Amino acid sequence: MKITSKDILLITGGTGSFGNATLERFLNTEFFKEIRIFSRDEKKQDDMRQYYKNEKIKYYIGDVRNKRSLDNAMRGVDYVFHAAALKQVPSCEFFPMEAVKTNVIGCENVLDSALDNGVKNVIVLSTDKAVYPINSMGMSKALSEKLMISKSRNLNGSSTIFCATRYGNVMASRGSVIPLFIEQIKKGAPLTITDPQMTRFMMTLDSAVYLVLFAFENGENGDIFVQKAPASSIEVLANALLKLYKANSSINVIGTRHGEKVYETLVNREEMVKAIDLGDYYRIPADTRDLNYGKYFSEGLEKTSTTEEYTSHNTRRLNIEETMELLLKLPEIRQDLKL
Repeated sequence: MKITSKDILLITGGTGSFGNATLERFLNTEFFKEIRIFSRDEKKQDDMRQYYKNEKIKYYIGDVRNKRSLDNAMRGVDYVFHAAALKQVPSCEFFPMEAVKTNVIGCENVLDSALDNGVKNVIVLSTDKAVYPINSMGMSKALSEKLMISKSRNLNGSSTIFCATRYGNVMASRGSVIPLFIEQIKKGAPLTITDPQMTRFMMTLDSAVYLVLFAFENGENGDIFVQKAPASSIEVLANALLKLYKANSSINVIGTRHGEKVYETLVNREEMVKAIDLGDYYRIPADTRDLNYGKYFSEGLEKTSTTEEYTSHNTRRLNIEETMELLLKLPEIRQDLKL
């Protein structure tokens, strides 16, 4: 599916990190004649309006929990990037039903509204925390993936395609530890790390947006796309930032927070059975069997995977210098360092 200059894009949760990165990528290109920002935060929308001053951007106040407000924004839309979510792991642990309302019911509302309005393609933003989930945030995002796959099974004959993209840690996005470390460095305070050996995938916002574009143009119903990414330990990340900012702050180990994992998984062992290696990406096609399992018995057992799951512990590990090089791609850090 090829995006043209006549198409309209809607970004739910559009005032967040992904929304701004998407605008930076597409605003002055041949892609999309209109980009709609849908969110419940009128202050952030006004800030964006003043910053971009671009008539190509249209703003819609609403909440994914309210399908009627989505229907209003969805009319005439060709592509949807569903980024609205509750992302903070500790917050979701203490208020799991709020995570369900936004991340699960909100996702269903987006998919239903897109189908009702004849949208061409919806990309649901997911996370590595949805794989082997141990916290409310991950569980709710895992359910949003299941919703996308379930609804995609009923789209035969429809012009609408539902897909998902699954991300690791997107550097400097909301929920990332990098802005916290930078704030602590600027204050001269100790850097608080949970577990020195904890690892996280390291992705830039630009690469996250490119993955969405790849999914828009190559996705089939029920697909989940994963970008291969290097990882860094939290200790290496902290030391890389200290070295970049020429700071001598101490490091305090505070222990893992509610719902945190030592490492994250982007593709689990079961998914690796059917995952298609596309070079820079994995494509995980949906299981298209129905509930009448009897007709599959004569075909024998499904093969089992001898391949390890794809995790932040077994991907390429960055050292301090490599992490510094990646961090220098962040505009915020380049601005701080006057580069």
